Amino acid sequence: MEFKELELLIKTRRSIRSWQDKPVPEELLLQAVELATWAPNGANAQQWFFHIILNKQIIKSIANATSAGMAEMMSWPEMAQLKGSQPPPLPPDAAKRPPPRQNFWADAPALIAVATHKFSPPFEKVWVAREKVDPRAGRMRQAAEVIAPNIQSVSAAIAYLLLVLHQMGLGAVWMTGPLPAGKTEVEKILKIPESEDVVALIPVGYPAKTPVSTRKSVAQVCKVLK
Repeated sequence: MEFKELELLIKTRRSIRSWQDKPVPEELLLQAVELATWAPNGANAQQWFFHIILNKQIIKSIANATSAGMAEMMSWPEMAQLKGSQPPPLPPDAAKRPPPRQNFWADAPALIAVATHKFSPPFEKVWVAREKVDPRAGRMRQAAEVIAPNIQSVSAAIAYLLLVLHQMGLGAVWMTGPLPAGKTEVEKILKIPESEDVVALIPVGYPAKTPVSTRKSVAQVCKVLK
């Protein structure tokens, strides 16, 4: 593949939130997952697992479970504390995008639930014991949580997966937002083993619309130290 072809593939990939009413061939999804497993990962432990869901009723059940969890959370009186708080900055092209309808992915032709095997840093017990007398140990433990290798590894695999799906003519969106309010219910629906955590949901289908997107300049996100 020439550099320009790779550049075009990367720059034309979009987060797709509406799909044609057309089934996605199982073999394409399996091929995409197989390529995703060649992503770089910590110690080559390959701490990922992909659950491909083609059953539309199961997809709707998952969407409804996360929506119900979010509705419950929004009803909490503690949510009033968010009023007046500063929202996170919006991306440059946010004003041009129509807001996605709630549960937009309930009608997706396919869904990939990406899980990671549960992982504890090898020094965790040492840090927990030591931080009672040494604050630096606590900072080390917190740093290990931030740089969790299983999360970084599965994220690399998802990035590969999205590019492969795009090359196949499919459209997908990487979702984590619905999970905090419905992770337990999603894992029950999918019969996820105790050894795994679902960390992302990726609806997939043939795109009905392809949105326009922009990126910050390299100068805004990069610094070179010489």
